[in-house]
Amino acid sequence: MRLFLALTPPDGLRARLGKLAELAQAHCGGRRVPEDSLHLTLAFLGEQPAERAKTLGDWLRQQAVRPGSWHLDRWGHFQRPGIVWVGSSRPTTALQTLQGELWTGLEALGVKGRPERFIPHITLLRKATRPPGPELPCIDMPWVYTRVELIHSVVTQQGSHYRTLARSILPEETP
Repeated sequence: MRLFLALTPPDGLRARLGKLAELAQAHCGGRRVPEDSLHLTLAFLGEQPAERAKTLGDWLRQQAVRPGSWHLDRWGHFQRPGIVWVGSSRPTTALQTLQGELWTGLEALGVKGRPERFIPHITLLRKATRPPGPELPCIDMPWVYTRVELIHSVVTQQGSHYRTLARSILPEETP
């Protein structure tokens, strides 16, 4: 099972991100990420056996995430894979801390693969033929997050489809 931990945007923000993806595709080419697949990956776990997926789900259902916010205000581009994304121009200390805490817990469960660097971003396009330019609108989107999700990525001929397997608890649900 191909798994990752992520934050998923609330519906209103997801719709606004979907509109940005449409605009970006018109200017940059490439393949648009479907609106219902937009997310911020905190930990890519890769292929994991079903038993580990169950263990990870049980673990995540006991984790309380400190609510936080992230301000999306810039376009970005990873040239080699042709990724066009949106992210933040300011340091994202709360997200860096959350990502680090999650990896500490994952490593205690025997999961390996902590990246050397974490660049918080939401991928809007894959295989873009050119980077975003000044013709794209300025971005000013706050995002308040409260939960992390364990997501199973199912790859098909039509692309990847995501299915949430577990969610962290809200702080007020902590026993």
